[in-house]
This record gives sequence, C-alpha cells and structure tokens, in this order.
Amino acid sequence: MSEYVETERRFFVDAVDARPWRECGHRSEIAQYYLDSSLFKRNGDGLGYGDTFVLVQMNDEEKTLFETTEDWTTRIRFTQDSVTLTLKGKRSYASATELEWDISRERGEEIISSKRYPSITKTRYHWKGEDGMVWEVDEFEGSLAGLVLAEIELPNIDSAVLLPEWLGTEITGLHQWSNSTLAHKGIE
Repeated sequence: MSEYVETERRFFVDAVDARPWRECGHRSEIAQYYLDSSLFKRNGDGLGYGDTFVLVQMNDEEKTLFETTEDWTTRIRFTQDSVTLTLKGKRSYASATELEWDISRERGEEIISSKRYPSITKTRYHWKGEDGMVWEVDEFEGSLAGLVLAEIELPNIDSAVLLPEWLGTEITGLHQWSNSTLAHKGIE
C-alpha cells in the first residue's frame, strides 16, 4: 500500500457520559481551515497557493499524484505543536489519496488571514484500545458542539480491529460526515 493512501473507519460516539478517551493523556486542540483547491498550482518541484504562496517542495511521486488526482480537498490544520497542509483526493469508501506536509506557522497564518475560509475546531484525543490500536476521538466545538466522532487508521479495510463499546453507528464512506463537509455546511 502506498504511503500516500489513507484508510480509515469512522463512527459516531454514543457513550458521551463516560468519555473514557479523555483518560488517554494525549490531546490536541485543532483548528482546520479548508482552502480553495483550484488555487493550488505546481511550479516545478514546488506547490504554490494563489499568486504568491510557495508552500512546499514535492518529490516525484507527490508531483505525479498532484497532477493525476482530481477533486482535491485541501486544508491547513493548526495544533499547538504544528501546522500541516493536507491535500486529500476523493474518498472511495474508506480510502483516499493523501498528500501532507508540515509548513511554518507564519505561512499558515498568512494564508488564512488573506480571506475567510470554512473551518472547524475540535479537541482530539488519542485513545489506545485493548488491541493496542490507537483511536482518534474528536469532540467538536462551536456550531458543531456536542458532536463526537471516532476514527481509526488501518493498513487496509480488512484489518481486524476491536471496536470499543462506546462506539455508535459506523459512518465510514458517508461524505456528509467528513470534516470538510461539516466545515462548509454544518450538520444537515
């Protein structure tokens, strides 16, 4: 499997009273801003945004994927420790092409200050299950307050995983529950 393919299963979280994921010891405050994908352009080995922002240098595989993948969803994620630029291709059920690079906080802030972008804020907890697999549990804030989703990245869709008892309905592959859709449209 390519290092540029993300495979994940996603679920609603039902048992929000107990919140065992909060006992994990690792959490991140996250703000994600969704950019205009049509403004990303390749310039030689570089990937630029708009007319003035050259963000990252791409290797040969990244350049090929950028040129051959259509319908990118693009975002900048801010945490207390890092700023990450991500391009995701159209999801096919549980999998999507994903390109990701760390960028400077200053460059990220420069981009999002140029106009208003759809965004979400959330607190992410990394919770280790009994099988040793790590779940990312997101508690959303702002207009999405009260929504709690859990996801797990897998080597492939058929990988065995022990599902925690506090999971609710599986939403893998349901685009209306993607972070991008939630940022653009909220809960419909």
